[in-house]
Amino acid sequence: MSMDYLAVVVNSTIRMMTPILLVTLAAAICTKVKIFNIAMEGTMLTGAFFSIVANYYTHSVFWSVIAGAVSGMIVSAIVGFCIIKLKASPVVVGMATNTMMGGVTTYLLYVIFKTKGVFTDPSLVSLTKIDIPVIKDIPVLGTMLSGLTIIDYLAFAIVIGMHIFLYKTVLGYRLRAIGINKEAARSLGTPVEKYQFLTISLSGILCGLGGVLLSMGTVTLFIQNITSGRGYIAMAANNLGRSNPIGVFLSSLFFGFSQAAGNVLQNTSLKTQITASIPYVATIVALVIFSIKNKKKKVKKA
Repeated sequence: MSMDYLAVVVNSTIRMMTPILLVTLAAAICTKVKIFNIAMEGTMLTGAFFSIVANYYTHSVFWSVIAGAVSGMIVSAIVGFCIIKLKASPVVVGMATNTMMGGVTTYLLYVIFKTKGVFTDPSLVSLTKIDIPVIKDIPVLGTMLSGLTIIDYLAFAIVIGMHIFLYKTVLGYRLRAIGINKEAARSLGTPVEKYQFLTISLSGILCGLGGVLLSMGTVTLFIQNITSGRGYIAMAANNLGRSNPIGVFLSSLFFGFSQAAGNVLQNTSLKTQITASIPYVATIVALVIFSIKNKKKKVKKA
């Protein structure tokens, strides 16, 4: 357990955390406007798939990222239209979207690339890894931050930017007011449905970027169901972080560490099934502890 080994674990934690963090931030801002969005798994999967499609045909990182973000936004806009305009059940719409996008991406994978399960190609380009000039030469810190992409760094900037936006700007106060009391916000002239639709649509960009990281970050390929439940883990992280950007960052860090720990333990004598289940077991345990603490707080207040 040398410092260099711990630095590698920290680096793995960051790379595992950032896709979850982006989707958790999407869940947080939807919660602020009182939208229960569980379609993030399907939205993230959409971003991962169409970024690879754009990558294959354009060989451009820029257009691949744009394709992932825009496709995520389109899916979220459709979900928002069904929930806000058509008054459909958020749970039904979300689960239908997740199931549908799982089937659609599998079907298009065969139609476009004539393959099943996995697609990779030597012509695919990955996200550019950024090494900060001075920091990369520092022994431990350089290892911690090595191999990170622009989207990884962007995720940290979005945490700070979203916190300032929600708690320091007029528009942020209006969005939070919708979540606290929708009718009161409407009585003050706030276009509630418009803000809700724009919020859930733009949250799709974050989910799409999370998908781009999965398919073009550490590896450059698309695997059927590449998200592996990260959209649902993001919902748990959002609950633990109480929809606060800083809290969401800390909870995402916990789940990122759980995934990194599972990857590290694959090199031990533990069975693969056990190491692969660590992130999901950690999710259940964290939610149980969170629920117990909430109940104790309610009892004390009573």
